[in-house]
Formats: sequence, structure tokens, C-alpha cells
Amino acid sequence: MLKIYNSLAREKQDFVPIEAGKARMYVCGMTVYDYCHLGHARVLVVFDMVQRWLRASGLDVTYVRNITDIDDKIIRRALENKETIGELTNRFIRLMDEDAAALGVEKPDHEPRATEYVPQMLDLIGQLEQNGLAYKAADGDVNFSVRKFPGYGKLSGKSLDDLRAGERVEVDTAKQDPLDFVLWKHAKEGEPFWVSPWGNGRPGWHIECSAMSSDLLGKHFDIHGGGQDLQFPHHENEIAQSEGAHNCSFVNYWMHNGFVRIDDEKMSKSLGNFFTIREVLKKYDAEVVRFFILRAQYRSPLNYSDVHLDDARHALARLYTALKGVASEPQAVDWNEPHAVRFRHAMDDDFNTPEACAALFDLAAELNRSRSPALAVQLRALASLLGLLQRDPQIFLQAAPTTEGELSVEHIEAWIAERIAAKKGKNYAESDRIRAELLAAGVALEDGPQGTTWRRA
Repeated sequence: MLKIYNSLAREKQDFVPIEAGKARMYVCGMTVYDYCHLGHARVLVVFDMVQRWLRASGLDVTYVRNITDIDDKIIRRALENKETIGELTNRFIRLMDEDAAALGVEKPDHEPRATEYVPQMLDLIGQLEQNGLAYKAADGDVNFSVRKFPGYGKLSGKSLDDLRAGERVEVDTAKQDPLDFVLWKHAKEGEPFWVSPWGNGRPGWHIECSAMSSDLLGKHFDIHGGGQDLQFPHHENEIAQSEGAHNCSFVNYWMHNGFVRIDDEKMSKSLGNFFTIREVLKKYDAEVVRFFILRAQYRSPLNYSDVHLDDARHALARLYTALKGVASEPQAVDWNEPHAVRFRHAMDDDFNTPEACAALFDLAAELNRSRSPALAVQLRALASLLGLLQRDPQIFLQAAPTTEGELSVEHIEAWIAERIAAKKGKNYAESDRIRAELLAAGVALEDGPQGTTWRRA
């Protein structure tokens, strides 16, 4: 049985769907005002892996990943760029989709935009007000009364006494309590707004996800995911809003992926220590980046460096090398085969992708010994469940990273032609020199019955 580490329970638990045979999952997506960075890539890839495995386990999955397309940062950036909010957000949604597709991330079943769900947000705020959990402040904002919701802090483990004013919110004299958070922001001059019972304004960030998830998945659903940084206050506030409005449990299993770190600091735009996905993909193959992310257990920190990405590239090349020259048409996994049994056990243990990848490497080692087409088919089929090894091996092995000094395909093939000519002329010393020079430049030659092939060493 699949076990998931539930952040709410702080332990691994058997996954028991609310509705037998179905899984409903919501993941907090991007705020679209800038390019996605590697921290966003991890969210995209991790929960793509999760939804793939849920489907492979025979579940009928409904996967929702939202887009925040109205927010303070978006408004500021649009003003800086002298463009409309729609022009800004549409451009970065398109760029985000391109990045996700490059990383092999499948589209979610639903990708709601916050601006499309304002009526549902207003209904939710109205229900909270009716239940005595929301109030309109003197400044025109509508706030949530944190101390009136008895379960506040259950996800993060924080008590109200620990949450002193100033630690996560600025002191606001219009609030009844410094810990209260905004549900509806009153309109400021020049900002976009919607008409509401509490006056013109726009939604607070937290209410968006509560409204979109309940509308698309119901008031009570199976899995809610996102980055570790969202656990508090965003997900804590989602619980308070949703359970406070609907008077029922909100989510059964909370999943949070770990940070991407650089020099032991979290990668983030606010710290200025981030690499965009596009910057990394100029240097590394997108499948290498995906593999780099999946080699780590999703809850653990992921340390970014060129050394780690180079290691991922070499490791992925070993898998593709095992497939090279062995026919392997796409087929279903043979789940009775020992490596598949090990793979399933790993994935059912809270999506243990490092152990699942280890099973792939052991299978590749056996394939190298036997050159069995059946094992090649099995390797491809298992790897496909992680979104890996679906290209022609030769294409991957000959793909050059865009690093300075890498030989072009044309240069390599010209040298190979010179070597073939030298061998025909029985100039074996020249032939050996060319092989050695190519190897020193990172290109390995392989002579076989069909002639000479090459790969990046």
C-alpha cells in the first residue's frame, strides 16, 4: 500500500482515498510576474512525479495546480514595465508552460487562474463572516479572526502564544488582533478591483487557494501539496479559512517538498540567490535537470551546484548507454520482474525516488551484461513512470552541453572521418592519436560491425 508522509500528522500514513479508486490533489502553483527558478522547477517536477505514480497505481486522478495572476508583486511589476497586468501575467504563464514542458512536466487536469474565481472567493468570505470568523476593519479590509478558529497552528505546530506580532505580520492598528490575516483588500487608487459587499477591492493571497480547490475538488479532498515555505502561513491559513467556512475537514494528506539550496541558503527571489530554469537549461539538458531533482528524496533539501548537475548528467548517460543498440519498443511494465517489484516498493514508500532510481541502475547493469531486449523494454517502461529515458539513446549521448570548449557535432564527425581515412591508409598511429584527442575533449569512440559511433564521455 502507498504510504505518504503527512505533514499534518508528522508521520508516514497509508494512503486511503476519500472515494475508492480516486485521488484528488491540489498543488499551489506559481505567482506569474517573473521567470521560474529552480525552486519552482522542483515543485513542478516533484508533483508531476506524484501524479504519475498515483495514476500508475490505478487511481483515477484529478490534479489541480493553480496560477496566482493578481497580487502586490504583479501590480508593481506591471507598473514598472508600463504594461497591463494581463500582458505581464499572460507572458509569464506562457514562459512557465515552456519551462514545464521542457522538464517533461505533464499539464495538470485543471490550471485555474485566481482572477477567474473571484465570485467563489466572495462567497467563501461571506460564509466566514456569517460564521463569525471574518470582520470588516476600519481601513476597509476584511480580515480573518485567527483566535476564533480553535485549530489554528495544527499544520505548522505553532501556538498562538508563540506568534508574536511582527514575526510574520506588520502591526496593523485596523486589525482586531495582530495575528489576523487579510481576506479582502480594499481598493487603492490606480489598482485593479472587483465589486464586493464590503466595497471595491481584490482578494488576499490565502483565500484564492481555498476557493479554487473547493470549487474544483470539493470541500474535502485527498492531497494538498506545495513547497515547504508555504506550510506556514499560507497552508495554515488555507485550513483555517476552508474548515472555518465549511465546518468539515479540508485535506487528508499534506505534502511539502524541500527547499533548493545554494551555499546552505534557500534559493529564492527575495534572497537574490536564484537561477532561473532558463539559465540552467542553457547549460544542461532538461532531462538531466529533471533527473537531478528526482535523484533526491522530495522532502529533503536539494543542493544546487554544477558538480551535482554534472554528476547527474554522467549518471543519466550510464542509463542511456545501457539502452544503446538494444531494441526496446514501448510496452507496459512487467510488475512481476524483480527490479519492478523493488521499484514499486520504493515508490509506495512515500515516493522514494532515490531507491527507485537505484533499481533502474541495477536493471541497467544487468542489461549491460545480457543485452536482453526484454530488459531494455523493462528499463524504459519503469523509467517512463518518472518521465525519464524516453529518447533515442544516441541523441542523448551525443547532445552537447553548451559549455565553452565542447566540440560541435560537425567537428567530431570531421575528426572521425579523418580517423577512418587514417585507418584505411594503415596509419594506425594517426588513428590512435585522433581517438586519444577526442577522448581528452570528452568524446568516446566505439568501433563496431556497423562502423564507428560516438558519445559524450
